[in-house]
Amino acid sequence: MLLEPGGDYDGLTLRGERFDGQDASEARFLDCAFEQCTLDDTDLSHARLVDTSWAGVRSATLRIASSAWQDGTLHDCRLGAVQAYAVRWTRVHVVGGKVDYLNLRDSTLEHVRFTGVVIDELDLARVRATHLTFEDCRVRRLDVTGATLKEADVRGIRDLQHLDGVAGLAGATVSTEQLVELAPALAEHLGLRVR
Repeated sequence: MLLEPGGDYDGLTLRGERFDGQDASEARFLDCAFEQCTLDDTDLSHARLVDTSWAGVRSATLRIASSAWQDGTLHDCRLGAVQAYAVRWTRVHVVGGKVDYLNLRDSTLEHVRFTGVVIDELDLARVRATHLTFEDCRVRRLDVTGATLKEADVRGIRDLQHLDGVAGLAGATVSTEQLVELAPALAEHLGLRVR
């Protein structure tokens, strides 16, 4: 199947399809399911996805910048570099799988959950998020520079090795263990001298 820029796709279930290098920018997907598909270097920028799910999707590079995703699920996907800056995600649940680099800079996230996901690098700089939740996730590097978090719960993030923009965690719920781990970054941010 060939995706097209500005295409209109309704009620499709796509299994094992390869969409490598295709341009589906500004396309609209309503009640669609992508199962075991490959989307390597696929362009979904400015696309709109509603009631659409991905399961077992694979992509080394994916462009979904400035897209909107409402009521969707990504289940057990294996993604490399995902350019998802300036997206609007509403009621999106990411379950399982692995992402090397997820760039959500300047995005608006509402009721977004990450459950059991491994993310090497998560960029949430300047994100505006309400009800953002992490459950049993491994995130190696996190950037929350300039983020605005409301009712965010990051207690489910573990194995965090590097954090940028610690002030961006204001408004988030952290665990006692995380607070201890964040102490050096908080001290540096506040200009505290620890002796």
